[in-house]
Amino acid sequence: MAGIGGCITLIVVGAILTFASDWHMDGIDLDVAGLIMMVAGLLGLAVYSSVLRRRRTAALPVVDETRDRT
Repeated sequence: MAGIGGCITLIVVGAILTFASDWHMDGIDLDVAGLIMMVAGLLGLAVYSSVLRRRRTAALPVVDETRDRT
């Protein structure tokens, strides 16, 4: 998956399959497939944002070298 763009694409394609399509395929329920794609996109977005948040909170320690050494 390509990060946020891939997750949003999954959500959009799943919503189109679920709510905006009239297609009928033998053996596949497109409404359920669309719901599965939307849930997968939401889970991917949640995981990606938690990893991104964790990556942003890591900070290097501050070393004060201007202190008086007397």
